[in-house]
Amino acid sequence: MKVGDLMSRKPRTCSAGETLDRAARIMWEDDCGCVPVVDEQNRVIGMITDRDICMAAYTQGVPLSASSIASAMAKNPISCAPSDMPATAEHLMQKHRIRRLPVVDDKRRLIGIVSLADLARAMATRQTFGADGMTWQAIAHTLCAVSAPRRFVPPSVAAE
Repeated sequence: MKVGDLMSRKPRTCSAGETLDRAARIMWEDDCGCVPVVDEQNRVIGMITDRDICMAAYTQGVPLSASSIASAMAKNPISCAPSDMPATAEHLMQKHRIRRLPVVDDKRRLIGIVSLADLARAMATRQTFGADGMTWQAIAHTLCAVSAPRRFVPPSVAAE
């Protein structure tokens, strides 16, 4: 089992120059919490989350239609390849405290997204249970790491 077997394919995207209301609309329509930000060649240049949009609305004090995605997106996102093992994706999520990874080809072009929920579903169906080093304990540690307040770093992450 590889990341490419678990990922969501063909996610909707946005560009850095579009407005935050566009990203919010995509999240509402697709029932998702993040949208990859891509350039003209479909290379991932950022990620925008529902939390990013909320914090931008609060800190910028302007309507979402008046603020660009570039003003709130995470730049240079961590990503993985479709050939990576799920344990690799899980480790990246834990280390960087993120719930979703864009899956890119060797030219950083977007081909999918893998989420912590995708990994948990794979574990629940025992498709990858133990086969690649990913365990329920690893998933639990990752969930703890990505859910921790900014001021708290779980011991398993702090040790790295």
